Amino acid sequence: MKIFYKISEIKEYLLLQKALGVKIGFIPTMGTLHSGHLSLIRRAKADNLVSVCSIFINPLQFNNKEDLENYPKSLDSDIIKLESVNCDILFSPSEKEMYPEAENTIYDLCGLDKYMEGAFRPGHFNGVVVVVKKMFDIIEPLKAYFGEKDFQQLAIITNFVKKYHIPVEIIPCPTIREDDGLAMSSRNVRLLPAERKAAPLIYKTLYKAREMAPTSSIEKLKKWVINELKKDSLLKLEYFEIVDCESLEPVNNLAGHKKCIACIASYAGNVRLIDNINFL
Repeated sequence: MKIFYKISEIKEYLLLQKALGVKIGFIPTMGTLHSGHLSLIRRAKADNLVSVCSIFINPLQFNNKEDLENYPKSLDSDIIKLESVNCDILFSPSEKEMYPEAENTIYDLCGLDKYMEGAFRPGHFNGVVVVVKKMFDIIEPLKAYFGEKDFQQLAIITNFVKKYHIPVEIIPCPTIREDDGLAMSSRNVRLLPAERKAAPLIYKTLYKAREMAPTSSIEKLKKWVINELKKDSLLKLEYFEIVDCESLEPVNNLAGHKKCIACIASYAGNVRLIDNINFL
């Protein structure tokens, strides 16, 4: 696996690859890789001749300084994991390399950033698309791979590339879960043992809510989810919303909505976890 830390160096190398007609698949990450990330790389390798993974903890998408400071970092072990799935290229730039000057770009996200994560993390999604756009400009991939666990992020990036005519195909990939249902996340390593034991209740609650949906109102489902998570004192619900898969607008009545998704954010101790499940 080739490793690059400088924009100029990876661009020069990839320019040679593109001249040979090589198709590039790209997986942007913030490191502390797990099986979910590795599944994205396997998919990229199956679709393209060259797979490029980036590891960059993007400060622009953190609106909580403590969260940024505590975000796990494990570059050495990440490199070993990437090599285990035969990733072709790692791009791991410094903050100064990515942002040599103050970055103040504001994109129009068509209102998709108003809901759920956007309501609790103002500016988060603009920070996401700023770094994704910069990475796309550097790597110039044919396809880019994103996990469905971050559904709102996936929806925003999919819309973003269409609106701004960015020539990259966005490939959604299924959420990878632990045996007990907990969605894999880099943040999971921060969970204390008791918090890790409590965390699977988040997905179990989502799953049960979907089973209840055909015979329940939205209001009833929301009340039930709130009460269910209150059963464990280590969990603190931030939001539970059932939204339209495309507009991300909250759904008030499941009848007539063919594509809905339930999204949730909850703290387990001090660790913020998100998850979702399709309501079809």
